Amino acid sequence: MSLLEECFLDCPYCGESISVLVDCSCEEQTYIEDCQVCCRPMVLHVNVDEQGYPAVYAQGEDE
Repeated sequence: MSLLEECFLDCPYCGESISVLVDCSCEEQTYIEDCQVCCRPMVLHVNVDEQGYPAVYAQGEDE
């Protein structure tokens, strides 16, 4: 498995499906990334399981 994995999620603002690259070398991360469609800032919460597979949850910056 690569250290960078492409993950797909829906923007919490515009609802469009987008992809983000996740660094799987860190078990838990929270960071802000702008939506590629509407450019609004999303807070991304990433958890990487024991097998190295990431799970990504996005929420609006104001939530």
